[in-house]
Amino acid sequence: MTSEISHSLALQRIRPDVRAMHAYVVQNSDGLLKMDAMENPFSLPPALQAELGQRLGALALNRYPGDGTAQLQQVLASYVDLPAGCSVVLGNGSDELISLLALACAQPGAKVLAPVPGFVMYAMSAQLQGLGFVGVPLTADFELDEAAMLAAIAEHRPAITYIAYPNNPTATLWDEAVVQRIIDAVGAQGGIVAIDEAYQPFASRTWLDRIRAEPQRNQHVLLMRTLSKFGLAGVRLGYLMGPTALVGEIDKVRPPYNISVLNSEAALFALEHTEVFAGQAAELRAQRSALIAALRALPGIEKCWDSEANMVLVRVPDAARTYAGMKERKVLIKNVSTMHSTLANCLRLTVGSAADNARMLAALQASL
Repeated sequence: MTSEISHSLALQRIRPDVRAMHAYVVQNSDGLLKMDAMENPFSLPPALQAELGQRLGALALNRYPGDGTAQLQQVLASYVDLPAGCSVVLGNGSDELISLLALACAQPGAKVLAPVPGFVMYAMSAQLQGLGFVGVPLTADFELDEAAMLAAIAEHRPAITYIAYPNNPTATLWDEAVVQRIIDAVGAQGGIVAIDEAYQPFASRTWLDRIRAEPQRNQHVLLMRTLSKFGLAGVRLGYLMGPTALVGEIDKVRPPYNISVLNSEAALFALEHTEVFAGQAAELRAQRSALIAALRALPGIEKCWDSEANMVLVRVPDAARTYAGMKERKVLIKNVSTMHSTLANCLRLTVGSAADNARMLAALQASL
């Protein structure tokens, strides 16, 4: 048998739907101002860098993760003031938590439901774990279509319904009353709601307050957060909170050592210095306001939406041309225009420092 034939036969062992997929692509940012991934532009102060380096260097890298993970769970519970009767499970970023939730719910005929456009991993994780995915389009202005959501929940009876709060890529923080009615509808048919608060440091509200106020009404709600937007994108640390019984089932499908000792210690260190990261988030919120004002004053911007995250969505006459022009000027943003029909000619811009935003605006203006 020739190597070409054996190679072809080996490929046949890969699931057809996987072979038909496109891998998640991380854009090459070498030599570019990186404004495409909603990262915190601020690094740790030098004194904290040195202190963190000493702590990481002293870790027992020859041992599997142990008590540090449990300690991190306790610190996170304290940090968010976790309600009584709730627990925390850790993931290698929110991506892993989304996959674990799909895996735990992967029964025959089970479905995942989410508004679209939204985070691509909701649909991808559903497909990879054998669940059906139902996308419910947002309105033209990226608000929840309550009637369509309720109808889809009644028809499909999803095992998991995702509500991003705020949403990516639209940066929308949806109406609290509408979200609660959707949660009620999911609860009435026995489903789980996963509230994804990846961008919580930049939002004016958190669903954790609703969980505290009405725990029984939200007893089927799981809340996801990440330290990526907090300022630790490179650490890959997500956490999921919810009723202990429900979280315990998700924890059963988690790989036993999914959080490295390096990640865990870096997260613990950051949570000892929350005032540094809170100051950075406050600065980014201020820069967001200035950026939105500048974008709305820029000729050629057809629309700039309000934002409750560290990104801003704009519509331009020709997204592909503007994206390419900005890349030529060494500024990398995200062209989201092909994600969904409602995003036609839309670009997503990360909110950065004052200097980063000024350079991004100059490149945008020159590329329109």
